[in-house]
Amino acid sequence: LGLLNLCLLLVIYWNIYLPEKATTDDYLRMLETIAGYGLGGSTVALFGRVGGGIYTKAADVGADLVGKFEEGMAEDSPDNPGTIADNVGDNVGDIAGMGSDLFGSFAESTCAALVVSGTSAELVNSAALFFPLILSASGIIVSFFTTFFATNLMSIENAEKVGIVIKYQLIISTVLMTPVLFFVTLIGLPYEFHIGNMPDVKVVKYYYCFICAACGLWSGLTIGLFTEYYTSYGDVLKDEKNPVKELVKQCESGAAMNLISGLALGFTSTGVPAVCIAITIYISYSLAGMYGIALGALGMLSTLCIGLTIDGYGPISDNAGGLAEMAQIGEDVRKSTDALDAAGNTTAAIGKGFAIGSAALVSLALFGAFVTRAKLEFVNLLSPLELCGLFIGAMLPYAFSAMTMKSVGVAANKMVQE
Repeated sequence: LGLLNLCLLLVIYWNIYLPEKATTDDYLRMLETIAGYGLGGSTVALFGRVGGGIYTKAADVGADLVGKFEEGMAEDSPDNPGTIADNVGDNVGDIAGMGSDLFGSFAESTCAALVVSGTSAELVNSAALFFPLILSASGIIVSFFTTFFATNLMSIENAEKVGIVIKYQLIISTVLMTPVLFFVTLIGLPYEFHIGNMPDVKVVKYYYCFICAACGLWSGLTIGLFTEYYTSYGDVLKDEKNPVKELVKQCESGAAMNLISGLALGFTSTGVPAVCIAITIYISYSLAGMYGIALGALGMLSTLCIGLTIDGYGPISDNAGGLAEMAQIGEDVRKSTDALDAAGNTTAAIGKGFAIGSAALVSLALFGAFVTRAKLEFVNLLSPLELCGLFIGAMLPYAFSAMTMKSVGVAANKMVQE
């Protein structure tokens, strides 16, 4: 739907703003106007992700504090009114929030690629201008075939295999998308074109663009697999020393060791994703400049449909367990839903890994679009103003996270009092 809306917006603006004999500057102005589409997506993502996240975590914490710890109720007990708020919060924060977050990343990366492609006369004067849209559309088709593998060709004998099948969907979608990417770049781009502003104009061949998108695609898979490794209790290799099992052993020493080891595990898990993103940025910029970075972000988001499906599995299985408990169906059903919920927690982490990885590339792609349009040759980080901005920008995520966590505490406290 997001891709369809963007295509309709392009058609409308094409007919309204472009004169009969449009120049490259006319195309650039039109594409800059359409870039507001990505900003709108990010605005919705901000309210959906932050507002929904505060609500769902406050509902979860409030329900647990009152029901489990003060009244001794079971998880998702029908006697606890906070259970309903918790179930609704899963839909608001995890489904709507993650969907709007990934949609914002998709819209921004597509608009950034369109703005940068407006600096190429070869792309502007041909259908290759819409190559980012074709790339995203091909990912939707690949996702349909990937879903067919999971629903018709793979069997699940027990609940423990659910996580494996979901992980295979991620791998299959990446493998299928790779040759599709090459085919799309072969037919959707000229063999060679120039992109960028003087004097930093790059000569780009079509297979350079394929390499950029493929780097983003496989970086996304790597980030997803490593996220699964750091959050899954039992992996395919039956590794008894995986991070989660080691953390379980640390928990035997008390809550303090749990917090310390958990934070250390979370900080350690960022290493491989950061390296993958750095490699993608280096290769993409070396081959196709800022256009390559935007294509790398689109490549990572080309399997967006599968990523959203995997992420949505977690709150769906969690709510299924809650409904089973409130309906008092039986212990055997609850055991099955708990196993599904355990796999769902891992899949939700995979979706968050995709969102964070793509956000890093998208932010750089947007910066690249600005630099390309503003014709900035370099940014001097030793300049006092730029250096101060760098420090303030590095501080903002921590300040924003602190305010968000404080909001969760305030909202949870009000729910407890209610």
